[in-house]
Amino acid sequence: MNLSRVIAAPLLLASLSLLSPAHAAPPDRVLIFTKTAGFRHDAIPTAVATLKVLAAEAGLRADHTEDAGAFTAGNLSRYRVVVFASTTGDVLDAGQQAAMEGFVRAGGGFVGVHAAADTEYAWPWYGRLVGAYFRSHPPGLQSAHVQAEHDGKPVGPRWRITDELYNYRDSPRGQVQVIATVDERDYEGGTMGGDHPIAWCHAFEGGRSWYTGLGHDAKVYEDPNVLAQLGRGLRYAAGRSDDC
Repeated sequence: MNLSRVIAAPLLLASLSLLSPAHAAPPDRVLIFTKTAGFRHDAIPTAVATLKVLAAEAGLRADHTEDAGAFTAGNLSRYRVVVFASTTGDVLDAGQQAAMEGFVRAGGGFVGVHAAADTEYAWPWYGRLVGAYFRSHPPGLQSAHVQAEHDGKPVGPRWRITDELYNYRDSPRGQVQVIATVDERDYEGGTMGGDHPIAWCHAFEGGRSWYTGLGHDAKVYEDPNVLAQLGRGLRYAAGRSDDC
């Protein structure tokens, strides 16, 4: 009997087991939250499915819930990013709000999609986290050009989107890094003038926040420009990239 082989075999198996997926570090997790206490967007299931795919592509594992009870300090500590995808109205109580604040201050990331800006008007901290509150929108779906920007300068060609185009109570510019604007000359009902931010990001109280106003219509989630934006947003909020 070759004693060296007998000893080496278990050592080899032990080494391989340490490299197996069962012993690998778990991927960062994303919590997608879609509770509504106001208008309910038909596109929410499409948004959730899309965000799960984009999260997987970024090496993140996504869970979905409409249960505000998920907002406890212990449960949120399992996640790297929380996404509010077309939430509306008052969706968290005071204790749940405190848990969310603690999550961000501990370095957690936030992604807001579309009606995330139409949420929690009586919670000023949340308004600062998102960057701006919803004010109104023109009737129906309208088409406009979107211009990406970096450091206040246009980047790349404009692209066209058909969606519900939000007006905000105040422009977030100056408080956030605007990453895209819409051209109000293309449609009726814009109220923000020649500078209409539609997507932005910012560092916030120890964490990171990223928001897009696009996402009302399910077809928007087929647009490669929107998908690229959302993918960058998830990576930014998760701390995977400084490019939002």
